[in-house]
Formats: sequence, C-alpha cells, structure tokens
Amino acid sequence: MEGVSVRKIKKICVFCGANSGKDVAFVNAAFHLGEVLGKRKIDLVYGGGKLGLMGCVSTAVAQHERKVLGIIPSAFTINNLVGETCGKEIKVATMQERLVMMMELSDAFIALPGGFGTLEELFQMISWAQLNIHNKPIGVLNINGFFNGLLSFVDHAVKQEFITPRARKILISATTADELVDKLQAFRFEPDPALSKLKWSPSSSQKEKLDLTLRL
Repeated sequence: MEGVSVRKIKKICVFCGANSGKDVAFVNAAFHLGEVLGKRKIDLVYGGGKLGLMGCVSTAVAQHERKVLGIIPSAFTINNLVGETCGKEIKVATMQERLVMMMELSDAFIALPGGFGTLEELFQMISWAQLNIHNKPIGVLNINGFFNGLLSFVDHAVKQEFITPRARKILISATTADELVDKLQAFRFEPDPALSKLKWSPSSSQKEKLDLTLRL
C-alpha cells in the first residue's frame, strides 16, 4: 500500500457463527483468516468457546502462536455449552458487557458469516462508530457472496436517505482475508461534523443537544 498511511492494528475482534454453515468454504475461510492474523502478528478477540467458525478462527490464530482472548457471558459456560475457549477467557454478566469489552480491547472488527448474533454485533459496532463512540475500522469478509444481500440492503438504505454516504463508508468489505486486513489498516475515519459533537463521558447523564435531524 505504497503512499497510504497504515493504521497499526494489534488486536482484531472477529464476529462469526457458532455453527459452521452449509458451505465448506466458510470453514476454510475462517481457518485462513486465523492464519493471516497469525502471520501478520495480530492477536484475536472473539466470543469464546470452540463451536463453529468461532472455533476455527481461534484455533488457527493460536496455532500461529498469537494471543487469543475469548469474552463470554457466564451463562454460556454452564454445562460447557460452547466448549473450551482457545486461549485466555474473560467471563462477563451480560451480552452488552461482552460487546463493550470487545470494543474497548480491539483495534478493528471483522465479521465472518453468521446468524442474528453476528449481525447484531456487526451493526452495533457500525452504529457506535457512526455516533463517534469509537473510530475503529469494521469489515465483512464476503465469502462466496454471503454478504451480498446485506451490502445491497445497506446501499438501498443510502439511496432512500436513511444512511448517509459518509456513514456508508464505515462498513468495509472484501473477498479475501489479506485484502480485508489491508483495507482495515488503510481506513480513515470521517466523523459526521454534527455527530462528532456528542459527548460520551461516563459521568455525563445526557448527550449534548444538537440542531440537526439524526439519520440513525
């Protein structure tokens, strides 16, 4: 990426399915993503356990001797519901606490194929970036067109003026792990001038009033 300033990424949080999916390409891509992170000396933050694609990517990162951190709600650890986390594990009380910790401990976010939980995590991070709660890059690894429909929907929402063109740039996509990590490293956050006025201090009980129509 000659001529492009590269963001330093040490830890990437990966959101993905606790199932392996129908297409073996999803499993292969999850393992390959873990290999790419390992070779680039990037540590992994994920949702814990060893099920599905979550287990694939975490195993691959660990095999390349990089740190793996699983952040998991205590409820999932009862009766070994999701299996043993590959690496260090932090237990939290709620799903929201889990997501906040993921945001705070990671430098970037990648979504692999998954279900409602994966989509919730992905869009929560996008929404928080739009609201200037964080400025970290977010991308989807579009394996065999898995995210084509989602990306088309987002573009449709832009055309219908529910998502601004500036906010649309928050969501990055690529078809290979190497390309996606390159794009995350090259990402430059462009906050909305009005939304950047929001104050998210832990001690403040209310946001600064803005004279604008929010498109959230």
